[in-house]
Amino acid sequence: MPNSLHRSASATLDGWIAPNDEQAILRMEFVDHLRANDDAMWRTCKVGHLTGSAIVVDDARTSVLLTLHPRVGRWVQVGGHCEEGDESLSATALREASEESGIVGLTIDQTPIDLDIHAFDCPRRHPNRHFDVRFVCVAPPGAIAQISDESLDLAWFSFDALPDQIDAATRRLIRHAQPSTSL
Repeated sequence: MPNSLHRSASATLDGWIAPNDEQAILRMEFVDHLRANDDAMWRTCKVGHLTGSAIVVDDARTSVLLTLHPRVGRWVQVGGHCEEGDESLSATALREASEESGIVGLTIDQTPIDLDIHAFDCPRRHPNRHFDVRFVCVAPPGAIAQISDESLDLAWFSFDALPDQIDAATRRLIRHAQPSTSL
């Protein structure tokens, strides 16, 4: 029997209007995964589980905060696994963004801006997939990021000066977070 987080994720993805055909296909994969797996929200789901992540932007929306992930060795958005007590995927993303950035007072747009499925060894030595639902968080004015133990580094980058060690899915997410970018 699906729990309330599973039902919330299903409602979010059922109602989400994808910005393009590629994202519409991914949305259907997520919806199908949720329908087929009562444990789709948890790491116990052997074929993959949903995660919530956020691209953190400064209050002027000129820069993004990225974390240098210790296991993948690239700059990525903050985010992670659902936990008991999370009421929604956006709550998961906001909790993870707050924990990993150290920034107090982040706000989150409740509507996802991007979906991504990527292979990940999680838990370790058990390859499966992350069905990542991605949101935008806005930092309050003057926010100072604090590196957590989940990161090798944490840094602000302007939209036009991104680091080289960044993958295509993260670049796509950053494009979607830019205020002048049309989806």
